[in-house]
Amino acid sequence: MLWLLSVLLPFVRLYLCGVKVLLYQLFNRSFTLPVLPKQNGRVAIVTGGARGMGFETARHLASLGMHVVIAGNEEEEGLAAVRKIHEEDSEGKAEFVFLDLASLESIRQFVQKFKARGLPLHVLVNNAGIMLVPERKTEDGFELHFGLNYLGHFLLTNLLLDLLKKSGKQDCCSRIITMSSATHYGGILDMDDLQSRTCYSAHGAYSQSKLALVLFTYYLQEKLTAGRFPVTSNAVDPGMVDTALYDNLCSPAQAAKKPVAKLLFRTPAEGASTAIYAAAASEMDAVGGCYLYNGQKTQSADITYEADVQAELWKRSCELVGLQEA
Repeated sequence: MLWLLSVLLPFVRLYLCGVKVLLYQLFNRSFTLPVLPKQNGRVAIVTGGARGMGFETARHLASLGMHVVIAGNEEEEGLAAVRKIHEEDSEGKAEFVFLDLASLESIRQFVQKFKARGLPLHVLVNNAGIMLVPERKTEDGFELHFGLNYLGHFLLTNLLLDLLKKSGKQDCCSRIITMSSATHYGGILDMDDLQSRTCYSAHGAYSQSKLALVLFTYYLQEKLTAGRFPVTSNAVDPGMVDTALYDNLCSPAQAAKKPVAKLLFRTPAEGASTAIYAAAASEMDAVGGCYLYNGQKTQSADITYEADVQAELWKRSCELVGLQEA
């Protein structure tokens, strides 16, 4: 019975979420980006910006004139992405800086090096992630989905928050964009077992990490609003996008994915469009606490609006990564 609840149900919930998204994408066109204002002089960090949607986000922001820092743990891939962006004669600048989100020490070193350069920071795109990997732990002993997808970005954002506040202005806010997923609707947050140690399910762990990111986004916005800081925090759902994230699907799903992906999945550029919109559109200035899907504000799961759940997750997250709760 425990196996049924802990493994089979998360599996079913995740794939049901996927079916709903595919049906939506069958009958609705992908969001088309409007003409965006130039971003000259603004600085962005994009985690996982060397491939897939992260690369498309970094590339587009650079084309608008931004100085984009691609943060990732694959140096060769990152440098190749930078070369590709520069070959396109972007008005902005791109560079690669090493960051391993599965290591709290690496995150702290990345932030320390970035701050030492004296650069401002106007946009942080929490894009990197892994999906449905076999049970593994981060360097610090956290379950990998929760540790990398969520805790890594939680710590990174908090360590960069003072710089984002300093760089933003009331008429031109800094922006935090966090990539979630429709799978969060099927996620269950077990405060007593955030590390999925009782009975591991890759599907459950992934969904939980994406649910945690939405709760984090909303609670962070509440704190920013209360302090009247010129920073916004929004979550983005890219839909189902044809990227390497799906390489860990089970064999039957992998076989079914190939023909379905060609017909119904979004391209990485289409998947990145809402994140780019949140990062650069004039109409998104000073707009925070939103769950954005296909370019529109959308309702996230009911639990994500529960203030006590948001606060409890924030408290536990601070304890796990060694932050003083502000």
